Amino acid sequence: MKLSWKLRSSVSGHTHMQLLLRLAVAILLMGLAFRLLFFSSQELSSPDLETAPAVAKTDVAEATRPDNFTIDVSEYEDQYLQPEKKPEDENEMPQKVGGEEKCDIFTGDWIPDQSGPVYTNESCAFIEGHQNCMRNGRPDTGYLFWRWKPQNCQLPPFNAEKFLSMMRNKTWALIGDSISRNHVQSLLCMLSTAEKAVEVYHDEEFKSKTWQFPSYNFSLSVVWSPFLAKAAIFEDINGVSTSEVELHLDKLDKKWIDQYFNIDYMIISTGKWFLKSAIYHENDTVVGCHYCPKRNLTELGFDYAYNKTLHQVMDFITTSKHKGLVFFRTSTPDHFENGEWHNGGACKKTLPAKEGEIEIKDLHRILRNIELSAFQDAAAKAAESGVKFKLLDFTNLLLLRPDGHPGPYRSFQPFAEDKNATVQNDCLHWCLPGPLDAWNDLIMEMMINTLGN
Repeated sequence: MKLSWKLRSSVSGHTHMQLLLRLAVAILLMGLAFRLLFFSSQELSSPDLETAPAVAKTDVAEATRPDNFTIDVSEYEDQYLQPEKKPEDENEMPQKVGGEEKCDIFTGDWIPDQSGPVYTNESCAFIEGHQNCMRNGRPDTGYLFWRWKPQNCQLPPFNAEKFLSMMRNKTWALIGDSISRNHVQSLLCMLSTAEKAVEVYHDEEFKSKTWQFPSYNFSLSVVWSPFLAKAAIFEDINGVSTSEVELHLDKLDKKWIDQYFNIDYMIISTGKWFLKSAIYHENDTVVGCHYCPKRNLTELGFDYAYNKTLHQVMDFITTSKHKGLVFFRTSTPDHFENGEWHNGGACKKTLPAKEGEIEIKDLHRILRNIELSAFQDAAAKAAESGVKFKLLDFTNLLLLRPDGHPGPYRSFQPFAEDKNATVQNDCLHWCLPGPLDAWNDLIMEMMINTLGN
């Protein structure tokens, strides 16, 4: 703090001037003495740096958790538990809007959390086999003991009872591909700590499902629509195709369009499927393709199709006058190393990455840039039409979790008979419990801020 003094005096005479100067010096010294005393007492009660709580060796042994559900997080302290630095300059302080701190909850770090997840594969029956890493024999458990910490604010943990109370007499749907199905399992597991869901519907392939929470008259659905547009797909459960996808870029998928106005809250997403070989249709005419070397067609590229589809999806949303809340989620990164899913790619990391340690792949960057551009174009239109349209930008958050995938443990005990067996790895989907659970923390925080509950 700078102290500025300006003395004015019309008193004449040398003696009077000396008295005034002595008085000024005395007041200044008293002020400095008070200032030193005040800040000394502040240092005793409030340290300059807020240090993270000490993390000791942890052996989680709750009744609902397996015997091997343990981790020693002390080894991560030096790398991950750093004091949170207070801003030295007022320009570094979190911005305030309307008296409240403005916080980007999608920018932050993963920090150790010895409390672990709120559910396990034993306490939740909704985890599909390919994501059930604990049941399938993954030997390490460190990936379970991290939480997402935004840079400039605290993120409250997901509150299942509060979420269900907010959603009383409402409907919720996750619309998209297998990552949406991965996410709905996480949400079901966390909500089931308050009340167990009852499945009330599934389609023939068990890809679209609906669950009910009877006490709250709340329904939660997952709607299988990997392109969000009309598509004919010719592949088996292992992703092996017998022909290119037939994709209609000017027709949205009726699987979600027909339900849209009956859903109060929804998360819409797509992405990876546009990288597949596909024939593109517009106005019921083939206009080109992506990666179809055996066809005499114009190579338009997946980016052409993705950009066109997303703009059509968002035009539909922003002009719909929907009265609920619509989220658009960015696509998630994978972490295949030394190959892809079909040719030996693996993900062997057991720790999260720090910011700058891992770069997004070029293909994922293209998808993300198209998504952000399309959403930015749509956001202004949504505001004008009164549609609540929000962005869930989880890409960077999950980019930092190469340790969170099933890897070889997408199948049960893959090395039981041969420890050197060659198995297919899954470095795209996410173990449950695992990093995906943090999505629910962020979504609830955004709902509270948007709905004012």
